[in-house]
Amino acid sequence: MEESVKKILFDPTIGKIVTTIVLVLIVIALSRFFRIRSVKRIKDVDQRYRLRKIISLVSYLIIILIISIVFSDKLSGLTVALGVAGAGIAFALQEVIASVAGWMAISLSNFYKVGDRVQLGGSVGDVIDIGILRTTLMECRQWVAGDQYTGRIVRIANSFVFKDSVFNYSADFPFLWDEIKLPIRYGSDIILARKIIVAAADEVVGSYVSQARITWDKMLEKYRIENANVAPMVFMIANDNWLEFSLRYVVDYQSRRITTNNLFTKIYNDIIATGGKVQLASGTYEIVSWPTVKVKIEN
Repeated sequence: MEESVKKILFDPTIGKIVTTIVLVLIVIALSRFFRIRSVKRIKDVDQRYRLRKIISLVSYLIIILIISIVFSDKLSGLTVALGVAGAGIAFALQEVIASVAGWMAISLSNFYKVGDRVQLGGSVGDVIDIGILRTTLMECRQWVAGDQYTGRIVRIANSFVFKDSVFNYSADFPFLWDEIKLPIRYGSDIILARKIIVAAADEVVGSYVSQARITWDKMLEKYRIENANVAPMVFMIANDNWLEFSLRYVVDYQSRRITTNNLFTKIYNDIIATGGKVQLASGTYEIVSWPTVKVKIEN
């Protein structure tokens, strides 16, 4: 019995297993320690998230390295078998491998980062996590009008970045051009109508113009792109039913719906205050004249 116990205790394989377990526990403890320290020392959420991801990834690599070194003599005999099985494994896990490659492309090529609002396929949302295999979004739109959360969490394989377009709403230029259209009745004071719309734009979205201009200038330095006007602009066209004014403006990508609400509220109140000089049109029909009707009555 004692000899059996001694053989087990002094068996090289048992020693390697114990050594591996101890080293892995040390790596895990150090990883947890550094993650806790990062939460306390780094206040920026984005930097803290990135650092914790890097710490976790480094920990996994160190654990794999430890196992490889400790069991190197045991693993050498599996080289041939692993080589033969490699092709089959690669074929069976091609989607997983593509997702890992996609994660590397996302990390190195700046497709998007945590906090960006993106559209991947039919899903739009804010990126809340980028894992090795999947990107996690907090979904927007769908049955909710405007760019607001639905409450659903969407997970998309990272391999998607190689298959289709990636739309980023907030990468280099965190603003969007948006438009609202206003039907103004024929006979209204169009000069006053334009002044009302311009004044509303200056009040509601004027604060975005200076920052958007600075950001767009950086875009001009980085990309081969034409200059653009980021100040609010008003256009008018005439159709069969009314004069249509279009207001084009830049807005923060997270504030489209509330900005539209504020613009319409301001413009509507100012139009009502004109006392009829400017009137909003509707889809009803107005009869401006009636043709002469001759009626003949026979006895």
